[in-house]
Amino acid sequence: MTGMTIHSARERIIARPYRDDEDFWRVRNLLLETYSITPPDFNWDVRRWDGSRFHHKEPVWEPYWEGRVGLWETADGRLVGAVHPESEAEAFLEIHPDYRQVEEEMLAWAESHLVKATEDGTQHQLTVFVYEYDALRRRLLERRGFQKMPHGGVIRRLHFGNKVLPPVEVPEGYTLRTARAHDAEEYQRFADLLNAAFNRTFHKAQEIRTFRATAPSYRPDLDLFAESADGSLAANVGVIYVEEIRAGLYEPVCTHPDHRQKGLARALMLEGMHRLKALGATEVTVGTGDMVPANQLYESVGFPETYKGYHWRKVW
Repeated sequence: MTGMTIHSARERIIARPYRDDEDFWRVRNLLLETYSITPPDFNWDVRRWDGSRFHHKEPVWEPYWEGRVGLWETADGRLVGAVHPESEAEAFLEIHPDYRQVEEEMLAWAESHLVKATEDGTQHQLTVFVYEYDALRRRLLERRGFQKMPHGGVIRRLHFGNKVLPPVEVPEGYTLRTARAHDAEEYQRFADLLNAAFNRTFHKAQEIRTFRATAPSYRPDLDLFAESADGSLAANVGVIYVEEIRAGLYEPVCTHPDHRQKGLARALMLEGMHRLKALGATEVTVGTGDMVPANQLYESVGFPETYKGYHWRKVW
């Protein structure tokens, strides 16, 4: 992709591949720069970007990321766009809103670099997630042969303003506490909680240790747990506060199946709101799939803004 350019009325945009560690931080800075001038979740939040690298056994990207990140920058080296995967055959576009004329080239690059074969091996496929509010990208995807899928996701946002937050009511038999950031035993206990809560098997203690030790967005005082009387971890709400943009985020929100329907996640989320507001946060967001029970919890907590998006898929 070296040498590909787009000429706008203002300046020339140059596409090139991701090169080195410096580029990781340049993309992260782009996410921070564009947060306040784009709709909710238009670009990835920094916690998600941090997780792509630091939420693993080692603080590096998974192998399928190698050679699969494209960057777009001005002639003087200002980064204005990036394309990357999260999972196989799913492309994400991060872009400064002043440079949306670059998106068609970004999608064309994704169609060349991030696809996978269909199950029968006869065609290619690629998925892109887009919110309903983004009419420009929806039209672009439709023009390039993508079709809207029936499933998607939801992002919710709450502005604190002068909002009076409800008190935190801790269910009987449980204690709320923060993470013990350097407790090796807790790494495995937390991994076990994630696996049980999300019906997974792949979470390991080492990824918890690495994320806590290396991710710049991690704060143990905002990593909240509900602990049962016998000392087991019953629920977790990870809270991120990004001081540069005064914004908070919940990720993850989970409760062990043995401790559900007790109000633990709600109590932890409210505790997180109190802590965020005390730190100076002006808003908090939470995202999830569109068909999961957690949406009822988020509605009950009081998020007034809801934005829905869908996966769009192209097969050719």
